[in-house]
Amino acid sequence: MSERLEAEIYTTILFDLDGTLTDPKPGITRSVQYALRRLGIREDDLERLTPFIGPPLVESFARYYGLDARTAQAALGYYREYFAETGIFENAVYPGIETLLARLRARGRTLAIATSKPAVYAERIAAHFGLAGSFSLIAGSELDGTRTAKGEVIAYALDALPAVARSACVMVGDRMHDIAGARENAIASVAVAYGYGSVEELRAAEPTHLVHTVAELERLLVGE
Repeated sequence: MSERLEAEIYTTILFDLDGTLTDPKPGITRSVQYALRRLGIREDDLERLTPFIGPPLVESFARYYGLDARTAQAALGYYREYFAETGIFENAVYPGIETLLARLRARGRTLAIATSKPAVYAERIAAHFGLAGSFSLIAGSELDGTRTAKGEVIAYALDALPAVARSACVMVGDRMHDIAGARENAIASVAVAYGYGSVEELRAAEPTHLVHTVAELERLLVGE
């Protein structure tokens, strides 16, 4: 893993969405809180729900609240009741991201979003915040629960984009799932510590690079 900031020439760059391009904390945690309430579980501390940001939701409902598979799936349905109408836009683009994307596009890079969030939601978020035009592809999971693992999403994105050597591709994300998914697909990874994965989590995942700010990410990917 490198924390040096010399520029790397990656011509195809995949970005996670939540915790990497945007800060979705209010919308996701309130959606989880709503889902738990529908199940009769009271959770007043939204901070306890931040681990839901990033990983597949069914997995997180089971892990953090001990829900069985059927109940976790029901929780996902309740989550979407709130998220699809309100939580989806309780979100904000991280400062500096728009400039980063513009500079990468100006240099001819191919950019894509690769998220475990359903693609239909990711597309709405990207359009709402004026980011959609920066990306050749927005890849995500399906509402029926398929293609939720990050490795599957990355594989789908790489297949859908113009063919390029894997050595020229990189995945940028804030959780260990992003790093593991990149490794499964034999591409490099950049872990961003300004999102929702701790530095300890990210270092343990052994990314190719680790950056702490959007400015450091820009220096790594763009240079200058």
